[in-house]
Parts: sequence; C-alpha cells; structure tokens
Amino acid sequence: MTKTKEAVKNQLQQRANNGVQKQVSPEQSLNALLKRMGPEIQRALPKHLDADRIARIAMTAVRTTPKLLECDQMSFIAAIMQSAQLGVEPNTGLGQAYLIPYGKQVQFQLGYKGLIDLAVRSGQYKAIYAHEVYENDEFEFHYGLTKDLIHKPASMPTGEPIGYYAVYHLQNGGYDFVYWTRERIDQHAQKFSQAVQKGWTSPWKTNYDAMAKKTVLKEVLKYAPKSIELQKSVEADSTIKNEISEDMSDVIDVTDYSVYEDQESVEKKQTAAEAVEKMV
Repeated sequence: MTKTKEAVKNQLQQRANNGVQKQVSPEQSLNALLKRMGPEIQRALPKHLDADRIARIAMTAVRTTPKLLECDQMSFIAAIMQSAQLGVEPNTGLGQAYLIPYGKQVQFQLGYKGLIDLAVRSGQYKAIYAHEVYENDEFEFHYGLTKDLIHKPASMPTGEPIGYYAVYHLQNGGYDFVYWTRERIDQHAQKFSQAVQKGWTSPWKTNYDAMAKKTVLKEVLKYAPKSIELQKSVEADSTIKNEISEDMSDVIDVTDYSVYEDQESVEKKQTAAEAVEKMV
C-alpha cells in the first residue's frame, strides 16, 4: 500500500512538473506568434525589412514598455506593422513613433519627429518644424492677407512653455504656420485623448512637449499639400488595428470607446453581474 501511495505521489508530482514546464512567459508566447506569422508578416513588409527585424523591434518595445505584454497580441503586431510600413521605429527613444497600451489594445502613435521625417521624405517640403514659446521669449505673430511670425527665444527660458507653433516651407516657396496657446492644446488633449481623460500613462504625461508639437504640426498640415503617402501617415496616427495587410492603411481602425475600458471598470461590471445572479 505504501509503495502504491508513493507511486501515485510520484506520478502527480511528475504531472505537476510537466505542467510547469509547459507554461510559457508572455515574451515567449509573443515570440512564438511572431515566428508562426513570419511568412504573412514578410509579405506585408517593405523590401528592406524582414520578419526577424520586426521580431527584434517587438522585443525592444516590450522591454521599454512591459505593459504591452498584457495587451492583445494581434493589435501589438498590427501596430508594429504600421510603423514598419511607414518607416519609423517605435519606442526607441528617437521620438519617431510610440506603441501605447490602452486597456487591452495597442495603439500606434506617430511622434512629432516621425511626422517631420515623413513630411520631408515626401519631397514637397523644404523645411518643417515646431517650437515651444516661453513667457520671456520675444514673440509676435499676425494673420490676415499676409501672415508673419517672429520668435526670438530668450537665452534662459523661464517657467513652462506658454504656447507652441509649427511652420512649413514648401519647395515652391509657399509657407504657413499655426500657433496654439498651452490652454488650447490642453483642451484639445482633454477632448480627443482617451488616455488624458482617464488619467492613464501616455506620451501626454511622459513627453508633453513632443505631443504638443505634434498637435500643432498636424493642425498646420491639415490644409497643406500632401502626397498620398503622407496623408496615409497622418491618418495612421492614434489608430488601433487587429489584423495585418500589405497596406495597413486599408485595415479598419477599431478604435472605440469600449476599447479603452480599464480593468477596474471591467471588474465592476463583473461584480455587478454576479450580484444580480445571486438575487435571481
């Protein structure tokens, strides 16, 4: 009897050990998915990139932003594919693009430097830039039949920026600019960013200046001449997608208020549902 008990005990222990061995980390799971989808990913990549490079970008992104591992893996891969097709690298510190965990989905966001790079690459712009304005700067601008902007930065800026502007100069000599106060930018962020509304960590918290510059850049580009490629790049900003394609601009943006439900709200709904079941 003792031997039988010992044998059963050993079998149970072996099964438990096998179960532990079969468990994989989120990184391993993501790596396995990237390998399985390798051929499909390769077909959707620009010629100068390969699936191995995408896998390395993915691993770099999750090391810098571990919360990405808690998100839907397909939305993560789709976000990386958007950055690859646009030719910008996410979450590398270059400020070109970001992969942002929103709820359980991954959102692709262009950085202002990435937006500038894409505009210059289009060949239409001689120069495009954005700057912050401080209270002790010499700054003035006017609109009308002619437009002018003069900015002489102070040698030692004081306080926080009071506003931001973006300017472009076309190859044919045309130009335009937009200036927004900090208050207007804050209102814009509060109205259009779910992360700001919910108080989540996002570039608006970690790199406000960069997001403010991107905001005025997108505003000045609204009525600027744009190539089809640049238009697609602007439209890709702040999107969430759940599949990959040879042209990611063709994939539907699934951004919806429900996408941004945080775990706390989900748990509250589950608790409420359980309470109702007990009452029935």
